[in-house]
Amino acid sequence: MNWITNYVRPRINSLFSRREVPENLWRKCDECGTMLFHRELTENQNVCTNCDHHMAITPRDRFDALFDGAIYAEVEVPEPIADPLHFRDQKKYPDRMKAAQKKTGEKEAMLVAEGEIGRTSVVVAAQDFGFMGGSMSMFVGNAIVAAAERAVETGRPLVLFSAAGGARMQEGILGLMQMPRTTIAIEMLKEAGLPYIVVLTHPTTGGVTASYAMLGDVHIAEPNALIGFAGARVIEQTIRETLPEGFQRAEYLLEHGMLDRVTHRKNMKDELVTIIRMLTKQTPPIKGDLPAPEAEAATSE
Repeated sequence: MNWITNYVRPRINSLFSRREVPENLWRKCDECGTMLFHRELTENQNVCTNCDHHMAITPRDRFDALFDGAIYAEVEVPEPIADPLHFRDQKKYPDRMKAAQKKTGEKEAMLVAEGEIGRTSVVVAAQDFGFMGGSMSMFVGNAIVAAAERAVETGRPLVLFSAAGGARMQEGILGLMQMPRTTIAIEMLKEAGLPYIVVLTHPTTGGVTASYAMLGDVHIAEPNALIGFAGARVIEQTIRETLPEGFQRAEYLLEHGMLDRVTHRKNMKDELVTIIRMLTKQTPPIKGDLPAPEAEAATSE
């Protein structure tokens, strides 16, 4: 052992050794496999900058991009009974809830807020697929009822972003009961003459598509979103036929009349403002923050 072994060699190794890069700086695109810098991905609203694949986005991130100045107020949702069936599979239902709450930072799978988008007052509800697959629970039912009631109370349109795998099995029939409950809530909007716009995101399946997700006045979807009731394999096994390519994807449904629009996430705000103001018989939206020119000044020029 000498000074070369003890000092020089470690020093050289430290100079040429690879630095460890934190894993949370990058995210891999699910579609094309490109490694994306988190900050760049966030600025692009969780859309891949290489292949334009629309990744999952949390309700809060969606609200920040949607509402003017990222300013909104949450609508309070009544808390349902916790674990009404005392359900247990590999874990107890309350334990699964705690794990989902810790993972997402939210107390349940739907968030309701009110504010302005393009200076147009709206109520918005959004599902979080990261919270137990966005499953339709009693809380989700309460959230949609609360959103509809708030929309009627304030005379505002309701926009709902769906993302779910169906009803929550841990709540059994009580989860399935949210299908007629939410249907009645949407009927309240229609009786009040208020627009109800649904934005279907990836994935929207199961009982959600058999209730509130397909009852809108206008149906918009994000590109390549999976939308359907039963899975493709179940349908193929039932009808004993091979399904066409792209079956249950947004573009296929648009082509076959199930959707009104397929809209890129970066264009969603402008699209919603235009549609809402058209349905509520308001003047077209004004681009920018400057006031509209007066009619006399415009004609004199």
